[in-house]
Amino acid sequence: MYKDRYQEYLQLVPDKIRVCEETKRRPVLAYASNLDVLVRWDCDRFNRLLEVYLKGEPSFKEGEEIRNGEDLARILSYFAIHGLGGEVDITSQSAVDVLTEYFDVEYGLGGTCAQGAAALGSIGVPVLVHITDCSRNVLDQMSGRPIEAVKEGRVVPVEECVSQEEALQHFIVQYSKDDVIRAAGKEYKVKLSNRLIMGYDKIHKVLPVKEDFLSYCEKNAGSLCSYDISGFNAVIEKDIMKERLERLVAHYKAVKVENPDCRIYFESAHFINNEIREYTYQTLSGVVDLMGMNEEELEDLTRTRGHAIDKGSLMSVLGGLEELAEVYPVHGFVVHSKDYALYFGKDMPGIDIEQGLTMGNLLSGTRARTGRYGSLCDCEETLGLALSSAGLAFAKELENYHSEYKTVLVPSRYLEMPKTTIGLGDSFVAGMQMCFIPANAGAMKPAADEDKKNIKRRKG
Repeated sequence: MYKDRYQEYLQLVPDKIRVCEETKRRPVLAYASNLDVLVRWDCDRFNRLLEVYLKGEPSFKEGEEIRNGEDLARILSYFAIHGLGGEVDITSQSAVDVLTEYFDVEYGLGGTCAQGAAALGSIGVPVLVHITDCSRNVLDQMSGRPIEAVKEGRVVPVEECVSQEEALQHFIVQYSKDDVIRAAGKEYKVKLSNRLIMGYDKIHKVLPVKEDFLSYCEKNAGSLCSYDISGFNAVIEKDIMKERLERLVAHYKAVKVENPDCRIYFESAHFINNEIREYTYQTLSGVVDLMGMNEEELEDLTRTRGHAIDKGSLMSVLGGLEELAEVYPVHGFVVHSKDYALYFGKDMPGIDIEQGLTMGNLLSGTRARTGRYGSLCDCEETLGLALSSAGLAFAKELENYHSEYKTVLVPSRYLEMPKTTIGLGDSFVAGMQMCFIPANAGAMKPAADEDKKNIKRRKG
């Protein structure tokens, strides 16, 4: 039977902050950052846009791009009507012009590692981050928190890394449950509050990773509590991904030799190219410890592998994860949704996975409730939300599930109408890192020489 331990885990955060401060050990988050252009959703304005630009039925096919106003109307209406989340590239200024003609916009921080760092920094946890967009528009939103980056081989406060480059813009439209969309002579109710990300950005097609950051992490691997990696999903050319992964796989192995206790956590996202996704998963699954994703990404991944899961059925979700465990040899999988967070995989001695799932839910729920990266006080107030009834039902059902795999499920603090749906998964990933920070400094020790030798033998 599930026991609510949110309060208990929240009370451990100050001690974990002290561990990081006293030992100079950090969670590391990498690699991509950008400027999110937050489109202020107005359903009436969207319906007027559809009257002008929608030329047929709402539709979308994997790999499509938004090249003009007609594509924007057709694709955005398809995602909104079905309450789907995802990412699609914008490839022309004309499409951007249509979007900004009909909607007002405001600016926010983008990128899983950047938003995750902001979420951890907002509760006081020191973080080391790799970022790709160093524009003032981006870094001003990360300053004032204990967030550091590597510059010319040294660790400095992230605000010291500001450059004169233009910001990389990702337009985000978040639609609201039960809004009525009029498309092609029909009316549709939005099924679920969700968001579509539309990147007008060529830089992340090559995912530039800074060599001085990699070198610093290899030389100072003992200072890494965990290493969260993301940002691969925008790459669409296999040769580019192959080049990146060859360097990064060697890098992860080097970190692990020096610090076997560093947990490498790969957070997936909506991949524009499914072939690239499969290549990335196959390559990274041999070196990372955990693979995380939201329930929509799990649904899409299992569907492309020929086994579409039913998100509303716990047994179906677990069946899909069992299949993935046979294909991708990671220690475990993490799935997060509006109702629950789930770990599925091997036992990891010394790691309280429930703590990570709980703190992930709490940071995510706090952002959904407040619309910002919450403080510890904000997180405390989020505890007033009830646990998801669907999540509790899944937790009850899990009691009768028997498998060789360890399964841990934590219901979320449920919010029917969130203030934002942007950055919730990124905030969840940030909270997950908390379980990799020991509760006391004495538990954090460098890898023993014999451990290093054993790992070198295993790596060949």
